Formats: sequence, structure tokens, C-alpha cells
Amino acid sequence: MASRARVRAPELVGAGGWLNTGGKELKLADLRGKCVVLDFWTFCCINCLHVLDELRKLEEEHRDTVVIVGVHSPKFVHEADHQAVVDAVARYEVHHPVLDDPALATWKQYAVRAWPTLVVIDPEGYVVAQHAGEGHAHAIAKLVAELEAEHEAKGTLRRGDGPYVAPEPAAGDLKFPGKAVRLPNGHFLVADSGHHSLVELAQDGETVVRRIGDGQRGLVDGTSPRFSEPQGLALLPEGHEYDVVVADTVNHALRGVRLADGSVTTLAGTGRQWWQGSATEGPASEVDLSSPWDVAWFDGRVWVAMAGVHQLWAYDPEAGTVGVAAGTTNEGLVDGPAAEAWFAQPSGLAVSADGGKLWVADSETSALRFVSRETMTVETAVGTGLFDFGHRDGAADQALFQHPLGVTVLPDGSVAVSDTYNHALRRFDPASGEVTTLATDLREPSGAVLVDGDIVVVESARHRLTRLRLPEEAVRVESVAHRTQRAATEVAPGALRLDVVFEAPSGQKLDERYGPSTRLLVSATPPELLVSGAGADTALSRELVLSDRVTEGVLHVSAMAASCDDDPEIEFPACHVHQQDWGVPVKLVADGVRRLPLVLAGME
Repeated sequence: MASRARVRAPELVGAGGWLNTGGKELKLADLRGKCVVLDFWTFCCINCLHVLDELRKLEEEHRDTVVIVGVHSPKFVHEADHQAVVDAVARYEVHHPVLDDPALATWKQYAVRAWPTLVVIDPEGYVVAQHAGEGHAHAIAKLVAELEAEHEAKGTLRRGDGPYVAPEPAAGDLKFPGKAVRLPNGHFLVADSGHHSLVELAQDGETVVRRIGDGQRGLVDGTSPRFSEPQGLALLPEGHEYDVVVADTVNHALRGVRLADGSVTTLAGTGRQWWQGSATEGPASEVDLSSPWDVAWFDGRVWVAMAGVHQLWAYDPEAGTVGVAAGTTNEGLVDGPAAEAWFAQPSGLAVSADGGKLWVADSETSALRFVSRETMTVETAVGTGLFDFGHRDGAADQALFQHPLGVTVLPDGSVAVSDTYNHALRRFDPASGEVTTLATDLREPSGAVLVDGDIVVVESARHRLTRLRLPEEAVRVESVAHRTQRAATEVAPGALRLDVVFEAPSGQKLDERYGPSTRLLVSATPPELLVSGAGADTALSRELVLSDRVTEGVLHVSAMAASCDDDPEIEFPACHVHQQDWGVPVKLVADGVRRLPLVLAGME
């Protein structure tokens, strides 16, 4: 086995304490003899949720030798709330110990720069690998197999149960519901995400009429269907074979539901997650999707908030095709023609009464945006970017949300925003350009439905629907503004060398059979921060020039590398895509660094 740098792993500390350990505080010494995988994550981040799913197989197949430890490192203020972390661990079925690190103490000790980041620690307590982003599960599984063999031979591997202690299950008809629609009969259909099913509720919003799905994860059609964390729902116009389209998020699929008998059909997606280089349009059953979060009937098609790739897609039920409708896969807030706009984890959709606008809750930029049907352009109504958020009413150019997941068009043409991490329902009035607060003390609202002059809010973390009277006057709240708490990297104006560190996993090589296998995209907020070096290229290193007239900003870096099995005996080598986006806050000072290394995979 190749020699590795012998770097002792720093201790795991976090002011929020431990979850899933039965109340025990873990130390690295408690894990000696195990292969430890630290997963630095935050529950707002769709890429982190993808990694949670990637790790499930590793966790199951190496249960007696591997301990996965989630290190929850918050971006938003709400994510630093301990109860919110407890809810997230339950919501996403995290079956390993989690350290709640609200002050990013362990994040800083491990010099982490991005969500998600995986760090592998060997049975003797040394860091042997670090991977940022998605797509590393295969490489980590191979590394774990090597570590098992090496330390079994040395006598330093300890087999047996890990420290995970399952929490007590909570009973209830709903578990972290996502979104809801009102059916023609006045009932509600709710995406019961935590139970992997749909639930039809009576007009009171409480009485269960029926359940569609058996509560187990799966991608199964027919009258005994299975879902995996479904979220968005959209009623279709009459004349289709199915009545409701479901964004089946973790199955990376769109499903159709026939209400008459509860039969389910997969309409789009293969069940595999979309990666760079995959098809972006074609027959719906042959195109991979990535974490569809919401759906809406707009401009004669089903539009999809494709949270996993920061885009909007559209499904045409008549043609049976699906493809990109807006967005580039770059994460950020950029307006303009639909094909050139940037989104950041769009998670909620609603169509204006006249059908002319598709409103979008763009969660990671804490923004309310819309697509114009007439011009096919994207505009931002409220929001400034990835790192500014809060709870502030007033003029739209000053107002702030915090990670909204839902939008609902109100009778007067204004828009109700499920301002999820502010636990509030907010209102944007396009006529006045003002944002007000309609209700507070909701628990992670993720969507809302109009009912006879009232609004029914999906309180996801209270596992219920809550009916509210639409007030004539908005609730007044004290303004609060935040920026993400990550410390800025001090860099010098002028030349800055950017190096994305990537080492192909053991037994693999860069896949260059059909051209370059790497891609690097760089931009900045504000754009004038970069004098030169912006744009896309294939090299993973680049010379940037930073302006001496800008004091601070954010460098946006997106990197991708593809590697394949390096064994001439394998006729059809397996290939793997590794990718990650970084938003690196920088502060320009005369004595700042002139090199910025970002680890995609390997050791720096």
C-alpha cells in the first residue's frame, strides 16, 4: 500500500454536543481501531444531502470496521440552533453519530473550506485522505478496503459495533412533510417526505383519508408504490393519464399519480443522479435528474426546480421529453436570459394568476426570483447573493429572507414566501416593491396552500398543516441581517495562484480517452474583484489577478474531474465523476497569501 502523510487527526469538539450516541460524548480515542470517515455537512446544502445518500452503502457494507461521524458545520444562523440539527438528523435518517459544531471549531481544526468535505482517518488516528464535494464514495470504499487489510495484518483493526445509538422514534401521521396541494374535492394531498409517501388529508387538514406508498424507501410504480423523500406536487390540467406530478427528490425522478386508484407511474428520470457530462435533454425515461424539489404547470409544461444542479428543467407530457429550461449548473445569483442565469438550489415554484411569471424560491441565495414567460428571462425580486440573509422587511432591495423553500401566489397578485429558516411567512408585493411579514412562530415552513381566504402552511418541523387567516396588516418584526460566519481568507491584491488539488484514487487514472477530463470555472462577487482569470478552462490550476480597488468579495470556484479504473485487464472500466463548488470569502490585504489551494481529492 502506498505510503501516506502521517498527520494526526485533531480532536472532535463542538459546543452543541453529540447526537445519536445515547448521550455519550465521543473522543477520537474511543474510535481507535476503526476506519473513521468525517462528513462535514450542513443540512441546507443539497450536495451534503447527496453525500449522505452516497455514504449509506459504505455504512451498511462496512458496519463492523467503519464509523462515519457527521460534523454539522452551519452556514445559516438557523442551522446553528441545536434543535434544528436534531430535526435534520431525524429528517434525513442519519444513522451515525453527529457532532453539532455551531461555532465551526472542528471545521477550522481540519482546515475545511467547503460543504461537503469528507476526511478519512485510519485506525491509528491519522488523517489519510480528504475529499471535497460529491462522487467520492467509490474511492473511499476502495481506500477503506485497503485500510482494513493493512490494519488487520498489523493487528490495529478493531471489529465490532460502532457508537451509534438510534433515537426513540416519534409517532405521528406526518413526518417532515414537504409540500401540499389542494385537490378538486377540497382535500389536501401532502408529500409526507419523512414517511416516503403521499397522504391525502380531509378538508380539516388533519384526518387521514388514505396513504399512497408503504412508508419504505424505493422506486416502485403501480398501486403499491414507493417513494424516497418526495417534496413538490403539482396538479395537472384535465386530459392527462395522471392527475398529480410528484418531485420524488431522492429517487431523482418525477412520478405521476392517478387519484382514482392511487396508481403511480415514473414519468421522468432513471433513478440515477445527473452528473456533468450527462444528457441535458431527451426522452424523459432516459435522462438522469438531480434532486427535483418542486414542480409547477407553467407555459404548457411541468417545470421542475432541479435543486441538485441549480437549474430549472421542464417536462413535456405530450412529447414525453425532459430538458433544461433555465440555468447553467453554476451556483449563484445571476439574472438575464434563461439559458445564462445562475440559480442556487431552487426549491419552490408558483405561477402567477395570469400565467406570465414563474416565481422561484432560490433557497441558497435566500432570494425570490421569477421567470418571465414573455421574455424567457430571469429576474430577482428580493435577495443579493449566497452569503447575505436575515429577517428584514421593507423595500425589496433591502429586504432579507433566510433560506426560503416555498412560494404561493396570493389573490391580490402578491407572493407569500415560506421563509423556512426564519420560521416565518413573508409577503412580497410587486406593486409596491415592499416585503412584509405575515406570520411568525412557524417551524420550518416549506410550502403553503390557499383555502377560502385563508392560507394553510406546511410546518415541516412540526409535522403538520397549520391554517392561518391572511391578515389585513402584516406582523411587524425587528430587522435582523446576517452574513455567513465563515472567516474570510486574507489574500494579496494582484497575482493569486489558484490550485485545485486532485489525485486520482488508488487504482484509477484521469479519463482522457475523449479529451480533457477536468474542468475549472472561476468567477467573483463583485465581478470587478477579478481583473483576469475568470471563465472556464480544463486546467485545475490558474493564475488570477485580483483588483487593488476591491477590499472584499467572494471567489466562486467550480471544479470537476473524471477518473476511471486503471487496469488493462478490465474490458469496461468503471468511471467516476468528482465535483465541487466553492464560495471562498476573501479579504484583500497587502500581506495576504498569493496561493489558494482547494482540495478536491487527495492530501494537500
